Order: sequence, then C-alpha cells, then structure tokens
Amino acid sequence: MGFINADFMLNNETGKHLYHRYAEKMPIFDYHCHLIPEWIAKDHEFKDITELWLSGDHYKWRAMRANGVPERKITGDASSEEKFEAWAETAENTIGNPLFHWTQLELKRYFDIDDLLSKDNWKEIYDKANQILKDKKLTARKLIEMSNVTFIGTTDNPTDSLEYHDQISKDDSFHVKVAPSFRPDEAFHIDDERFVGFLDRMETIFGTRLTSYRQLKEQLQQRVNYFDERGTLASDHALENMVYQEATKEEIETIFQKALNQETITKKEKEQYLTRILVDLGEMYEEKGWAMQIHFGALRNNNEYWYNKLGPDVGFDSLHDSVEDGRHLNQLLNAMAKNKKLPKMIIYNLNPTQNHIVASAVANFQVNDEGIKNKVQFGAGWWFNDTEQGMLRQMETLADHGLLMNFVGMLTDSRSFVSYPRHEYFRRILCNYIGEQVELGKFPQNEELLKKLVENVCYNNAVSYFKK
Repeated sequence: MGFINADFMLNNETGKHLYHRYAEKMPIFDYHCHLIPEWIAKDHEFKDITELWLSGDHYKWRAMRANGVPERKITGDASSEEKFEAWAETAENTIGNPLFHWTQLELKRYFDIDDLLSKDNWKEIYDKANQILKDKKLTARKLIEMSNVTFIGTTDNPTDSLEYHDQISKDDSFHVKVAPSFRPDEAFHIDDERFVGFLDRMETIFGTRLTSYRQLKEQLQQRVNYFDERGTLASDHALENMVYQEATKEEIETIFQKALNQETITKKEKEQYLTRILVDLGEMYEEKGWAMQIHFGALRNNNEYWYNKLGPDVGFDSLHDSVEDGRHLNQLLNAMAKNKKLPKMIIYNLNPTQNHIVASAVANFQVNDEGIKNKVQFGAGWWFNDTEQGMLRQMETLADHGLLMNFVGMLTDSRSFVSYPRHEYFRRILCNYIGEQVELGKFPQNEELLKKLVENVCYNNAVSYFKK
C-alpha cells in the first residue's frame, strides 16, 4: 500500500466516514488563486514536469535553498533534468513539512505514482511523469477538470485588459467558470516606483494623466465596473500590516500631490492615504456585492541581494508583527460599517499569533440585513499557515470566537495547476478534526449535523458567500 492511501491523515473512524462519505467527492470552488488566465485561455501544454511543478513555486524554491541547492538549479539556467533532480534530492528531506505530503499527493492524483520521490528514483519518475503528461495530454484545462473545479477566481491588476478572461468566457468547450479578481495593490504604493508605473498604465487606458486623488477614485470606479461586467466576485489586497489613520479630503489631496511630485511621503501620510483608499474601495465593492479580501502580515523581499537579481515573490518573505493590528483592523471595519458600506470581507493574517485578534475583531461586524452568514470571515490559514497545525489552529480559533459552520473554507492561493490536492489535504484535516471531537464526546454523533458541517466548509459556504 502506497504512502498516499485511502485513509491518509485520517486516524479515527468518524473522520474516515465523514471524509469518504461527504468530503471526498465534493467539487472545488477556487475563489482565490494566482493561475495565469492566458494559460487557461490557450489551454497551455507543459513542456515537461519541471515546468508544471517547479516554475514559479517559491514554496519548493525555499526548500531547495535550505537543502543547499545552488540558485542555478532553482531559478537559473540549469536544464529541466537538473532542476528536477535537485528537487527530488530535496523532496525526501522535506519530511515534516507539508511539501512532503503535497509532493506525494500531486504525484498520486495526477500521475498515479505511489513511489516516494527521492534522489535514487528521480530519473524514473521524471521520465514516467513526462510520458503521462504527453500521453494523457495534461494541459492546463485538463488538470483543472481532473481536479473537479467549478469556479476559479484569478488575481488581476486593475490595468489588465482581461482579454484572456473574455476568451475563456466565450469558449463553450470549457465548462469551468473563470473570473478575474481585482488586485489594486500598485495604487497603494505612493512612496515608491511601483506607483509611477501604475499611473503610466492608467494613463494608457484613460488617455489622461491623473492629477488628483478624486480622479484616481473615479478611474478606479470605472475599472471596478469593467471587472464587474466580466463576472468578478472578489477583490484582494496585500498589506504589510493593518492600518488606520484618518485624514481630511484636503490632506489626502496634498499627500497625492506630494506623490506625483515624487516628494518624500511620511509613514503617517502613507497610512492616511492607504486608509482612505481602502475605505473608498470597500464602498465600491459593497455596491457590487463583491467580497473584499485582505491578506496582511507578510514582510516581503528581505534578501536584498537576491531581490535585486530575481525580483519580488521568489521566496524571500517572512512573518510580520505589529502591536497595533488589532486596533487598526477594528477601526478600519468600523469606518466602513458606520456608513453601512461594509462589504463582505475575508481577513487573512499571516502571523498565527494574531489568530485570536482577527477572529475576535471580525465577530464585531457580522450585523447585516441581507442574511449573509459570517459576512466578515476569518480567512483560512494561508502561505506559512497552510500546514496541518496551521489549518487546525485557524479552525479551532474560528470555532472559539464564531461559527465554524459558516466558514468559507480553503483557498488555493497558488500559481500551480497541480496545487488542488491542497483542498484534499484541508478536507482530510477537517474531517479528522471533527471526528476527533465526536469521539471525545465534544461533538454529537449526529449524522445530519456533521454532514452539514463538512459539506458547508468544503464547498457549499463558498458558493453561497460569493454569489451576488
């Protein structure tokens, strides 16, 4: 029997029953990921397992660096075989890390390979996976369909044309709904060069140069409308830490002018600007019925040497800490709620020590007349927290402060077309946790109640929550 067997991660009879009876066959509602829309539109054919498995995967890159692999075999010009061999030599050493589980799940689910990847069998697995990739035509769309996905929310810049989303929506041969998600982070960085590039792209779209914050708000509203016409259900925002700093309209315009003139922006001014734009965007999202996602707590691009060589998002990020996150989160939510312009919102914290801070804060803002269950969600464990313990900590904290029954469940948050087994991983952990509680006498042995809990968290809640 292979390592990935029917009862993998399930160590109690109730958990096994719940997983196999209810969770195992449920579809996936992938409400937040980083898949490339062009690859879906063109049904990208992967040249080999290395491109499919290692391209852009900074989780694996971090592990390879920790295993002493030279950067040439990670992000450099080494051959596909050299990179795969380097990953195989690393994979066996990831035991204890979720990468060990994910690697074997992905080999099993897409290639029916039971052998543990290692330095001894890398060539055999490399050749076999490549042959299956070719014979079964495991293209981008094929992999999505194999994963039983019904919806994909990609991550898109406000200045993106969304032409590939248009192509996908017009293609009747592909039955998975793919929609863009609005990610306006470049509009936030008024103190660095990213903001200048954003202004240039907005000028290309609208034919006029932005000269005021008022104009920026108007143009962002037009882009929100543009996305909404293409089926957008959610926005996403990456913050280093939660901010809240009030300012008058006049102060915001002054700060914006300083940014246009490339003058120094103070920490307070940046926080004032960021607060204002988040509140204004939240109002736009609320009117459209979108969910506003905020991911915070990542301290990014810490290795300056490799950032200068490789750019951002290549595996040199870590946890951030801030003593004011709880206060600022409550203040930001309150600023939207007091004007009845609080959208559906999902808050994800990267630092797990802040789980209770976030869970208790979102519980303050559930009041709504629309009947939305858990309108403000404590989001799933992500990035450094999509481990067994990280997922359990998040679910237990949510249950402590709110309603686990209404949790929208797992997000993929990945650039990889073979990352969907992370949902299986989550579901096994969820069912095992519920089963443990039942067998300890903490949850009742009530089939209908347990069925509802499993199916809600695995799929049904996400479908209900993201509808407009």
